[in-house]
Amino acid sequence: MSDTNGSADLVFVNGPVYTVDAARSWATAVAVKAGTIVAVGADRDVRAWVDPHTEVVDLAGRMLLPGFQDAHIHPPGSGLEMLRCNLTELYVLDAYERVIAEYAAANPNAPWILGGGWYMDVFPGGTPTKEALDAIVPDRPAFLTNRDGHGAWVNSRALELAGITHDTPDPRDGRIERNPDGEPSGTLHEGAMSLVTAVAPVDTDDDFAAGLRVAQRYLHSLGITAWQDADISEDDSGYRTFNAYVAAATSGDLTARVIGALWWNRHRGLEQIEGFVDARARGTVGRFSPTTVKIMQDGVIENFTAATLTPYLDANGLPTDNAGISFVDPELLKDAVTQLDALGFQTHFHALGDRAVRESLDAIEAALIANGPSDNRHHLAHIQIVHPDDIPRFRRLGAIANGQPLWAGHDGQMDNLTIPFIGPERASWQYPFASLVRAGAVLAFGSDWSVSSPNPLWEMQVAVERRGPSDVAETWGEAITEVFIPEERIDLATAIGAFTMGAAYVNHLDRLTGSIEVGKYADLTVVDQNLFEIPSDEVWKAAVELTFVEGECVFDISQAGTTV
Repeated sequence: MSDTNGSADLVFVNGPVYTVDAARSWATAVAVKAGTIVAVGADRDVRAWVDPHTEVVDLAGRMLLPGFQDAHIHPPGSGLEMLRCNLTELYVLDAYERVIAEYAAANPNAPWILGGGWYMDVFPGGTPTKEALDAIVPDRPAFLTNRDGHGAWVNSRALELAGITHDTPDPRDGRIERNPDGEPSGTLHEGAMSLVTAVAPVDTDDDFAAGLRVAQRYLHSLGITAWQDADISEDDSGYRTFNAYVAAATSGDLTARVIGALWWNRHRGLEQIEGFVDARARGTVGRFSPTTVKIMQDGVIENFTAATLTPYLDANGLPTDNAGISFVDPELLKDAVTQLDALGFQTHFHALGDRAVRESLDAIEAALIANGPSDNRHHLAHIQIVHPDDIPRFRRLGAIANGQPLWAGHDGQMDNLTIPFIGPERASWQYPFASLVRAGAVLAFGSDWSVSSPNPLWEMQVAVERRGPSDVAETWGEAITEVFIPEERIDLATAIGAFTMGAAYVNHLDRLTGSIEVGKYADLTVVDQNLFEIPSDEVWKAAVELTFVEGECVFDISQAGTTV
């Protein structure tokens, strides 16, 4: 239906149009005026909106959807990775060696070789060696983060410049991988990476601005019109991207809508909250709003830093004395979240292990008891292992489940570096998307790019199938056709909803975007086919052809993938 007749700037006809409204209704036509949707319905309903000045897009059977939103992503840093030694699209050691050698040769004056994106399971035990990197780059320090950003591959020169030796103790929040003789082997986990980054070149505002430009173009090409950046900072405790976002929003170069999650420095305490209040006031401009605080409560399972309720197993399946790391003391976490909640901040938790999930939910509960209900929409990202007792707490506490669906499948990292070390019971608790939905939780999806691809269609594929496609092993790894925890599969409508209204809800944008309804912004994407009319295992083959923000085209596939 429409609110009034008149001339529209833009009209889509000859649908299908999947609105993702509360009724999950369908239409065939949409009219847009001054960046806002003014009519949704059948072709006849928008006919009166068309005059000689109206741009008419004949969908010709292509699917019109709300613009996708990513609830957990790192675009400026990921864009920088695309500009540097980029290993993210590769999955074999030979390819890593080739790309690193090519990058080093093409950048002979670069004082450091920086980049990353390698998969842990390509290397024995998930830990590459300095000798392998020395053979490729013997003359300059090299620092290459893995795809999840929780570890780095370094060469001997980088270790030397950082002063990391046999006698260097592990930092409280990290670990130096070592050979049997105690010498550093070439892999640094978590906080140990900071020993090298302290002597590496510092990324500048201009670097991050360049990364943001590249990333925004790429994300628009995937139909993404909004996101929550899960780590922004004004210093080097996190990604120092605050200034890049403010500058882009001020100039109008930021065409996406972005919620910034201000980085909680786990080496500091409650005194940093005052700075968040100031940053929120200074940084809210244009399409950028730094209204969230990101707290990284634990690490990842593959390097045994995810916080678990019971210890990890060893290679023989026997319990160890290691149950991971809670980066923020649970009592301090309660105090922090309670104060942030009272100030109107949303809290965005990195909570991957079942203990971290429980500690995060406990903190939200403490804030609820102290402050009463709010609309802050706190959310837990990653939720890899969730104890069954904690699933109903999401709904009860209003906590949003923020999942990264590409991880919910069998691959080398899951089968070789995760399941053997957590055991079958906990393995069955991983990424419980369907259980959370059945329990009434709000489900939002994100990619954690550059940890994994930001392509929402790929992510929907895995959320529905719980397995990756079989014929793109170069990017996805070895094709494993076994379904991963089949009872946690969700249907396509739920997956689309998690990338539209679910993520919009997390981003406090649900009244403005996330569905195709009269009065909302025309943040839209056109996909080359109706996703509901193709086999569910072929959703990943669909492609975005057009992307719009407030009715302005920001991506057109016919123009070679550039912004327009």
